[in-house]
Amino acid sequence: MTTYTLQPDTKCASEDVFQVSMPWEIPAFSQPEEHVPEKDQHFHFVESATRAILMGFAQNRRVYLYGPHGSGKSSHIEQVAARLNWPCIRINLDGHITRADLIGRDMVVIRDGKQVTEFVPGMLVWAMQRPIALILDEYDAGRPDVMFVIQRVLETQGKLTLLDQNQVITPHPCFRLFATANTAGQGDATGLYVGTQALNQAQLDRWHVTTELGYMTAEAETQLLQRKLSDLPIEQVQRMVTCAGLLRQAFAQGDLTTLISLRTLIAWGENTLLLNDPHEAMRLSFFNRCDEVERSLVSEIYQRCFDIELS
Repeated sequence: MTTYTLQPDTKCASEDVFQVSMPWEIPAFSQPEEHVPEKDQHFHFVESATRAILMGFAQNRRVYLYGPHGSGKSSHIEQVAARLNWPCIRINLDGHITRADLIGRDMVVIRDGKQVTEFVPGMLVWAMQRPIALILDEYDAGRPDVMFVIQRVLETQGKLTLLDQNQVITPHPCFRLFATANTAGQGDATGLYVGTQALNQAQLDRWHVTTELGYMTAEAETQLLQRKLSDLPIEQVQRMVTCAGLLRQAFAQGDLTTLISLRTLIAWGENTLLLNDPHEAMRLSFFNRCDEVERSLVSEIYQRCFDIELS
């Protein structure tokens, strides 16, 4: 089996790069390779989430990051990896991911012009053998039989036994494991995240670091939109952020069942630039997604911010 000996060859000062103070320098790679995510120069790092993620990279902690949709959970991990030149891949644990997809299976392949049957490693085994940060997205939506495959790997030096191959996979020293989810593993009582489930407590106990990432403050969202959508007038950006804040407040009070995320807010701004019409962009980005009974409330909140009623 191929051995990958690549190791971090430089250090990164967390305060200079991420504006987060840590008691140690962060190992990093001096040169990127094909699996290193593209760097977003406008990305806004949230301190609590960034500290947890840096613990994962620097100290090989298993990090479970949860929070509402569109809050930037996976993006936070990817953007940390991008600045460390650390290879990173994502696996979405939807209902179609099977145990064989993660572990591997015997497959018919062509060798020297002949068909032969050989074991082809799955995504988890492939990643474990390399200096890669693996992100398991939608972790709380994974199938129970798939989740138990991951359980042994969650321990820091967790080795994976391939029973069919009589082989034990030892993780690469620079293999890192992260998970993102919409819930803290206790299930979803809001009804927003259909398909999620309560996670096995023994498995949750194996995650070294658990942290929540919510939506940004209004000031941080305004600054982010200004950086990403510099052609939008500042007054319009401020009104958009205020409107999003009021809509989230209505959701928290139980008056709305649809939550406007940071991702939707950015899409609203992008559509505004494409259409040169913030009101139509709002309809296409969020309003049309809302329940018909609740659209009058959304329109009322919008009118308070923009002096125009959505219809």
